[in-house]
Amino acid sequence: MNKIIIIGAGPSGSIAGALLVNLGYQVTILERQLFPRFSIGESLLPQCMEFVKEAGMMDAVVNAGFQFKNGAYFVYRDQHTAFNFEEKFTPGMGTTFQVQRGRFDHILANEAVRMGVDIRWQTEVTKVDFSGDKPKLDVRDESGNVSHYEADFVLDASGFGRILPRLLDLESPSGFPVRKAYFGHIEDNIDDPGFDRNKILITVHPENRDVWFWLIPFSNGRSSIGVVVEEDYYPPSGSNELVLKKLINDDENLRKILKNAVFDDQINSITGYSANVKSLYGKGYALLGNAGEFLDPVFSSGVTIAMKSASLAAAILDRQFKGESVNWETEYAQPLQRGVNTFRVFVDAWYDGRFQDAIFHKQQQPEVKAMICSILAGYAWDEANPYVKNARSRLDTLVELCRAD
Repeated sequence: MNKIIIIGAGPSGSIAGALLVNLGYQVTILERQLFPRFSIGESLLPQCMEFVKEAGMMDAVVNAGFQFKNGAYFVYRDQHTAFNFEEKFTPGMGTTFQVQRGRFDHILANEAVRMGVDIRWQTEVTKVDFSGDKPKLDVRDESGNVSHYEADFVLDASGFGRILPRLLDLESPSGFPVRKAYFGHIEDNIDDPGFDRNKILITVHPENRDVWFWLIPFSNGRSSIGVVVEEDYYPPSGSNELVLKKLINDDENLRKILKNAVFDDQINSITGYSANVKSLYGKGYALLGNAGEFLDPVFSSGVTIAMKSASLAAAILDRQFKGESVNWETEYAQPLQRGVNTFRVFVDAWYDGRFQDAIFHKQQQPEVKAMICSILAGYAWDEANPYVKNARSRLDTLVELCRAD
C-alpha cells in the first residue's frame, strides 16, 4: 500500500487526506498545532462545498450550525451592490457557510480521522530529503524528540507555515505590494434591520479606495472584523485594537452597524501575507493551497484554491500510483494556476479601483453580473464563463464601458 504524508491538517490537508484514504492509500497528516486553533479565511465560497461533498464531509459541515451564506454585499460611501450566489452563471452549489475556522478545520480533520487518516498532532517537520527513492522527513514532537518518516509522496498543506517552500528554497516574490491586515472576533450586537447576516460585507474606505474592511457574521452573534491597508498607509500608533477601531470610525455606515460591538477578544495583525513559489511540485512532492500561493483575502479565495488543489492532487496521485503516466505541470500546476490567475485579475482590479467602478455602476446587465458572480462564488475554473476564459480583456472592456457611461 502506497504511503502518503501530508504536512498540515487545515482544509487542503484534511480534504486531500480523506480523498486519498477513500481511494485505499495509507495517509498520515503531520500537524504542528493542536486543533481547534484560530485562523482567518472564514467566509467560504460555494465552490468549496463541491470539494467538501467530494470528500464525503458534507453532512458534518451542514450539521455544525454554521452561519448560512448566500452572497456578498459591497459598500462604498452611499453606493452599494449585492451579489446573490444562486444567481451565478456557472452550474453548481450557490450557497455556503461563514465559519469560525477553529471549529470548521477541526470538523474536517475529525472527519478525515473517521475515514481512516492518521493525524499526528503537535509534530513539526524540520528537515526533508527528496534525493533518494523515497522522500524522508525529520519530525519533532511536542517534547522535542525527533523521529524519521518515509513516504512514497509528500503533500505540503502547511498553509502560511510554508514548510517545503522554506526547506527547499522555493519561495518567490508574490508581485503584490506589501499589505497589512488587522483582524479579530467581536461580539457584534448588530441591531441594524438592513444588515444581512447571510452575506459577507465588504466596505471600501471612504477616502482611500485601496483600504477595505470585511465583516463576516457568525451564527452565534459574533463576527469576524478586519481591515486591509498598504503597510505605509497607517503607521503604527497604539494597539492593533485602537488602529482597527479608528479605521472603522472613518466609515459612517460601518460605524453605525458596529455601534454596539464589544471588542472582547484579541485583535491580531499580519504583514506581507501574499506569497508565491518557484514551482508547485517536484520529485516526490506537491504544494497545496497557501503553501504554494496566497493572493489576497478580498474575495475569500484562499480556502477555495486550497480545496481545489487537494482535489486535483489526489486524483493525479491515484493515477500515478496505479502506474499511469502523469504530468504534474499540465495536469496540476497549469490547471490550478488558471483559476488562481483569474482571481489575480480581479484582485489587481480591486486595488486599482477598476473592479470597484464596475460593480458600483448603476446600470448593471444581469447576464454580465451573473458571470462575475460566478467568480465571486469561487467558480474561477469555469472556462465556459467569458470572464474566466478571457478574464483580463473582458474586465478591461467592462470597466471602459462603465467609466464611459
